[in-house]
Amino acid sequence: MVLPVGGGVGPVRTSASARVSLPCSPLTASAARRFVRAALADWAALEVPAADRVTDQVADEAVLLVSELVTNAVVHAGTAVEVSCALDVSDREGEPPSLVVEVTDHHPTRVVRGDPPDADEPPEYAGGHGLRLVAEVAESWGTTYRRATKSVWFQMAVAPTGPAAAGGMGSAFMDAAAAMDAMDAMDAVDAASATGAGSDGGFGTGVVPEGVGPVPEGLGPVGDGRKGAVEAVEIVAPGQGLVPVRRDSEWIQRGALSFLAEASDLLAGQFDEDMVTSLAGQLLVPRLADWCAIWLDSTSGPPRLARVWHASEGRIEGLRQVLEKEPPHVPTAVRGGAVEWPWPADPAAYGPGGAALACRLVAGGRALGTLLLGRAGLVRMPAEVVGLIEDFARRVALALASARRYTRQATISRVLQRGLLPSVIPRIPGVESAVVYEPTGEISAGGDFYDVFPAGDGRWCFVLGDVCGNGPEAAVVTGLVRPWLRLLAREGYGVGEVLDRLNQLLGEEAVEQAVEGAAEAVVAGVEAVGGPAGVVELVDGGLVGGAGLPAGGGIARFLSLLYGELEPLGDGLGVRCTLASAGHPLPLVLRPDGEVRTVAEPQILLGVVDDVSYESESFDLTPGETLLCVTDGVTEHRSGDRQFDDEDGLAATFALCAGLSARQVAERVRRAVDEFAPDPPDDDLAMLVLKVQ
Repeated sequence: MVLPVGGGVGPVRTSASARVSLPCSPLTASAARRFVRAALADWAALEVPAADRVTDQVADEAVLLVSELVTNAVVHAGTAVEVSCALDVSDREGEPPSLVVEVTDHHPTRVVRGDPPDADEPPEYAGGHGLRLVAEVAESWGTTYRRATKSVWFQMAVAPTGPAAAGGMGSAFMDAAAAMDAMDAMDAVDAASATGAGSDGGFGTGVVPEGVGPVPEGLGPVGDGRKGAVEAVEIVAPGQGLVPVRRDSEWIQRGALSFLAEASDLLAGQFDEDMVTSLAGQLLVPRLADWCAIWLDSTSGPPRLARVWHASEGRIEGLRQVLEKEPPHVPTAVRGGAVEWPWPADPAAYGPGGAALACRLVAGGRALGTLLLGRAGLVRMPAEVVGLIEDFARRVALALASARRYTRQATISRVLQRGLLPSVIPRIPGVESAVVYEPTGEISAGGDFYDVFPAGDGRWCFVLGDVCGNGPEAAVVTGLVRPWLRLLAREGYGVGEVLDRLNQLLGEEAVEQAVEGAAEAVVAGVEAVGGPAGVVELVDGGLVGGAGLPAGGGIARFLSLLYGELEPLGDGLGVRCTLASAGHPLPLVLRPDGEVRTVAEPQILLGVVDDVSYESESFDLTPGETLLCVTDGVTEHRSGDRQFDDEDGLAATFALCAGLSARQVAERVRRAVDEFAPDPPDDDLAMLVLKVQ
């Protein structure tokens, strides 16, 4: 037989080939991996020419690439997939044999994904790195478009001389296969435990996962050729009706460790307990169980049935109705261990009867919930599976404990923020205002702050500050500074005098003790990390958007502050603005014709030097002029080595906002900051816009 391989490499003689058609399902990639492994093992057992030269490394790399290509086809083409595998011997002298694998789907109009998607590309084309991986690993590869199909093939050279190590498709190959991914390892456990355990814990008759289909032609049971190859076929690709042999405890342990490692990776960093339960259910079903349910304990009521999962989605609702009537009550003495549990009533609603286990979810000595799972057709769960479920339950419990700590911390922080930031921006007569506040996190308070308030006698004061540091220590300073500013302003002190007295107050011992106390609280508490940043947007007295809090940590006794007063000059004449900047980015004024100027002079941070006098500057804002005040989260936002305000970037952006309302100016500047760099800002961002009407 002569086949063109590698797009014109030359004629070759195919010594062995196999092909399989797989349906489009979540199990397709796993079935394709088993197909390739079994084909290689079968060829080695049958002593196919050149099969003994396929090393473990070549086999592992071929399985990896097939997994990537099949996953790519299932996700993006959404059709059935054909996988073919051939071992070719070239007629050219000195050219080594090669392994050629081809993956074909039935959606030729879909492009093959290789490079990362463009930013403006539709979500349906968001792809992985399958072809980039193929290009790095394979000796050659290519794509063939036909009228109704699209194929991606790759070619890998096998060992040019000498046989592979003894048992080339045996123990070493199976070790790599077991570590390849937890899905294949647990498929073996599934097959072995399908019908029950004998007195010695052995496994009964295996079952082929639904939707995977029969084993390809030519991959049936083999003779006495090579024991390693026989074991490979029996474990990774048992034919319909074949009985997989019992594996030794070391082999099962490898699969269990792979499964637990995958579970730990998926559960780590999840800070929503409902997401934790959802992931736990999908990890268990169908690998270890046909169905599962998770209840979460509550301090104020009965346990809540948080998640129900079944291998057949059409049976989930029936299972839920049964379980809601019979929640498990595991004895208190059982702390994290799995116990046999009666199969829930009315099995017809969700499948035949079998073995069920209940396991309390315990972390740090505290019970958080209960895991209940079942597998049809078993008298009892095998001992190895019970131990694996107990280890898995401990990981789920730890993830739930972290999620609850995170939720508790975020709730406390949101409550604290309501006291640190104004809930609304009051309307200043003749002035349109807008505030944007975007913290970098949502579980600790502090960082940037703002305020707008009346000071009496027709004066209106505005503040934009940034504590040096963030977290609870910064929150303490923010909680002190805002009421002090209001008190000093309403006592009639001028702008410069307010900053003088605020600087003295920050140097007092009481403030230092308060900040140190907050730092000790952080050390004693538990800080969760991550989560999406919230956004607070205030426009002329209205609250728009969500709320969030910046991440914690840092030294927080120094403060940059922009503080000013507005006094109306009369109808249609504008306002008189007096302001001072203490270590803060200087404000900008935009005229109606697009001209931008800087106002105020830079001065030292508050809290650094005790004996310092702050000076203020006064100027008039006429109708149509806009005052822009920002924190360094805007000016110092980085893209590589550049900052947003390099070469007066902020002023250039502001100049394009002539004729816009205060809210539109705030949105335009914020959008420019977001578009400046691909990564989001790593510092809190606050912005105050005042436009004279």
